[in-house]
Amino acid sequence: MAALYGMLIALAFVLSFVETLIPVSLGIPGVKLGLSNLVTMVGLYTIGAKGTVAVAFVRIILTGFTFSNLFAVFYSLAGFFLSIVVMIVLKKKKWLGTVGISIAGGVAHNIGQICMAAWIVKQAGVFYYLPVLLAAGTAAGLVIGILGNLIVVRVSQYLKKLQ
Repeated sequence: MAALYGMLIALAFVLSFVETLIPVSLGIPGVKLGLSNLVTMVGLYTIGAKGTVAVAFVRIILTGFTFSNLFAVFYSLAGFFLSIVVMIVLKKKKWLGTVGISIAGGVAHNIGQICMAAWIVKQAGVFYYLPVLLAAGTAAGLVIGILGNLIVVRVSQYLKKLQ
């Protein structure tokens, strides 16, 4: 299991690096594609919530200090913890499918980040960014959800063959 976790962390790290090479500019700081969230979605459906939290936490720390700074780590952790709670609850309740859960996670991630930003800068004005961030989180969540679903189906089939 340690090898699988290491592989997922490495994949998420590489996807985070690839994301730094793709310029996304909507005039608002913090808008990203969220490619490494593919690993989170796949992990949630294949290795479970605890393993996914561990993998994502390590990924956030590693990528934060490699490609960003301490504040980016705080923003990412806040967004991640809110989004993972939302995704775990929705998955357990079976209210939404993979794509819907991914969209909800993307939106929750941006809400968590903007709340952390407001707390750090002590300015409620950052909430003016929220509509654009929510739209970006929805779009990214949709794409990640579609791709994640394709991967989850294939990985699940492969894991069943191994058992």
